[in-house]
Amino acid sequence: MSTKTNTENNVAHEYPYNGSSTQVEVKIKLTADKIEKIDAICRSFGNDPGELINVLHETQSEFGYLPAEVQDVIAQNLRIPVAQVYGVVSFYSFFTMTPKGEHPISICLGTACYVRGSEKILEEFKKELKIDVGETTPDGKFSINCLRCVGACGLAPVVMVGERVFGRVSPESVKQIIAEYKD
Repeated sequence: MSTKTNTENNVAHEYPYNGSSTQVEVKIKLTADKIEKIDAICRSFGNDPGELINVLHETQSEFGYLPAEVQDVIAQNLRIPVAQVYGVVSFYSFFTMTPKGEHPISICLGTACYVRGSEKILEEFKKELKIDVGETTPDGKFSINCLRCVGACGLAPVVMVGERVFGRVSPESVKQIIAEYKD
């Protein structure tokens, strides 16, 4: 059985690991409820280390990203080294360790999109939102990242906002795309 205690700005969570008791000190504000949610996700996969990718996927769906502190809790629940969790998170581009905006914008920089001007579209999004790739707007509404291929090369250049695909995007259409998600 695990115990949870709140300290000043940190939450400590104690886990059994290799027969001993280990305490994970969390440096961001993970409430006891959030830790319990991570515990529940891990339990739903039987705390099986072979289910790491599924646990990460479900946890990221719940929290939006996988900061180091969340990875620590997952590692303890699955009884695997944190380095193994980090290795998977950092290897797969689907996983992110930084929060994304409410409306994540992904600009395809694959060959078809690139030769049709996706770099100019990326620059226009950066200019309009006043953020760089990998950053989130101060209001938390938008974030920008780049992908290598969406698989919609016939619509190049392509931009995704969340799961929605915009094809044949031009720098002039960037303001209109952003406006659709402003409110």
